[in-house]
Amino acid sequence: MEIANDSAVKKPKRLTSVVWNHFERVRKADICYAVCIHCNKKLSGSSNSGTTHLRNHLMRCLKRSSTIDVSQLLAAKRRKKDTSLSLTSISFDEGQRKDDYIKPTILKFEQDQKKDEIVNLGSSKFDQERSRLDLARMIILHGYPLAMVDHVGFKVFVKNLQPMFEVVPNGAVEQACMEIYGKEKLKVYETISKLHGRINLCVEMWSSPENLEYLCLTAHYIDEDWKLQKKILNFLTLDSSHTEDMLSEVINKCLMDWDVDCKLFALTFDDCSTDDDIVKRIKEQISQKRPLLSNGQLFDVRSAAHVLTSIVQDAMEALREVTQKVRGSIKYVRSSQVIQGKFNEIAQQDGINSKKNLLLDCPIRWNSSYLMLETALEYRGAFSLLQEQDPSYTSALTDTEWEWVSSVTRYLKLFVEITNVFSSNKCPTANMYFPEICDVHIQLIEWCKSPDNFLSSMALKMKAKFDKYWSKCSLALAVAVILDPRFKMKLVEYYYSQIYGSTALDRIKEVSDGIKELFNAYSICSTMVDQGSALPGSSLPSTSNDTRDRLRGFDKFLHETSLSQNAISDLDKYLEEPVFPRNCDFNILNWWKVHMPRYPILSMMARDVLGTPMSTVAPELAFSTGGRVLDNCRSSLNADTLQALICTQDWMRMESRDFNPSSSLSALPLLIESN
Repeated sequence: MEIANDSAVKKPKRLTSVVWNHFERVRKADICYAVCIHCNKKLSGSSNSGTTHLRNHLMRCLKRSSTIDVSQLLAAKRRKKDTSLSLTSISFDEGQRKDDYIKPTILKFEQDQKKDEIVNLGSSKFDQERSRLDLARMIILHGYPLAMVDHVGFKVFVKNLQPMFEVVPNGAVEQACMEIYGKEKLKVYETISKLHGRINLCVEMWSSPENLEYLCLTAHYIDEDWKLQKKILNFLTLDSSHTEDMLSEVINKCLMDWDVDCKLFALTFDDCSTDDDIVKRIKEQISQKRPLLSNGQLFDVRSAAHVLTSIVQDAMEALREVTQKVRGSIKYVRSSQVIQGKFNEIAQQDGINSKKNLLLDCPIRWNSSYLMLETALEYRGAFSLLQEQDPSYTSALTDTEWEWVSSVTRYLKLFVEITNVFSSNKCPTANMYFPEICDVHIQLIEWCKSPDNFLSSMALKMKAKFDKYWSKCSLALAVAVILDPRFKMKLVEYYYSQIYGSTALDRIKEVSDGIKELFNAYSICSTMVDQGSALPGSSLPSTSNDTRDRLRGFDKFLHETSLSQNAISDLDKYLEEPVFPRNCDFNILNWWKVHMPRYPILSMMARDVLGTPMSTVAPELAFSTGGRVLDNCRSSLNADTLQALICTQDWMRMESRDFNPSSSLSALPLLIESN
């Protein structure tokens, strides 16, 4: 109820509300006005009007000084409502009574945040700079578009919530995000540089709707508290000039920028199709500074989930025409209520008691194709009878085709179960993969023996792809499971006898020699560290780049001669002791943490081996046959901003214990799927 401006005459009267500190009470004739001292607007000032309208105006007054805190007015309003005590003695410089004070909520974006960076909803002072950074953190953490600050709705919301906050433009928010990225990157760099163990690097390729390509590098490691950690180090936009053979140069540069080229244990790529020359060039570059462990036998790892998906795609491609018939059959049954009702009657007459409804699959989600085929099989008899009774039904399958569907569905069931094991584990240490992959190996051997030419030829193609993966990763898988105290060498012996038959002993010896060679490398490293020949935190002694080390073989000689003087090594002691009982609550990282004093060298090796990422697929993409694709909002950003937002979001989420990442897609808030 604003009133036109007229001349003012003061009315001397004691005013009890704090709101009168911002209004001047005047009288004209028989009417009292309240004149805002900030904008000179006149409102009703009579005693019958109260002060609510004055307080509301003050909250919206754009010319009010930024030093005035609206929370004081709101607090005064609450006290007036909740108690009959007089507010005469309350001023802006006086604190609230303890019994009237509502404890403010404290929000933290990070565990080690400084006190002056903590957002305190009960703070008595507004801070524009702090709010600007809080806005940037919110955008980073939740993956909101930078352009949201230009949205009218957002501006109105913020203005009503805190009129003193000046909404910053898109460019300023981007700058704030880059500032936060710089600070967070330094913290991550310091964390990694202080690690006593090695790190593993996961290499993933992304694309965009505009066919741009991106390279994502993620570090995986087990920290000093034996917790499995992962951090995205780089998310690089690859321009059109980048060829595949240049990928090794890009990766090497990132390794050197983070100073982890000398701390690298293994490199995990998406699948076996990655050019071996890329890995070779990376290994050569790293070896110039520091020799790889076990001559790099465990360095090149390929994603287990990717190879399973690739094998499944071979099976689905072989069954493509039959699958199309199944889709056509289901579409026909669901095309009208009349046909659906007739089909239900036929199913009931045929004694089919399945409670599952026929469903169509999503072709790029292979688990949905499995469910479609599995359900269709339960209604096989009904489809056969429908063909006899309905001449319009033309998508019927032959008996042979139904047998193919039955066999392939059994294959897919195994892959679904194993993929669920991979994707559901919240702490996917490297030891969990060996038994699952061995089961696949054994089944592929059996499927290749099928008397049906269609099934055997399909299985042979699947096994050829699997064999390529197995040749690269079998030793890494075996070493990891040996370091599981529930299995040790026994599980390798159990599976290899089924896989290799008469040659199993030779294969088992290869694994035994491999883990001993790796352990010896760590023993040499431990000896050099004890003698002060290696820097703290390094995993192996460094070699000179400019002069030849004439005593390079002495370290190995010293270690081997020392072994003869020791009764038993860590590894021998570990392998000779009984296996640990299997139970569902077993935590392998806790076990090694507890047993570090007993196996000081072996535990150092176990930390690096168990931290190797044997699979690179996020849980929500485990069954996808499409690729990783950025959404349009992210792909439109410039390269530096894109990397800053994705990396910082990942780091902030990892540090925020209260944040629930299940509402978004893994560490990256951005996916749509492609064919």
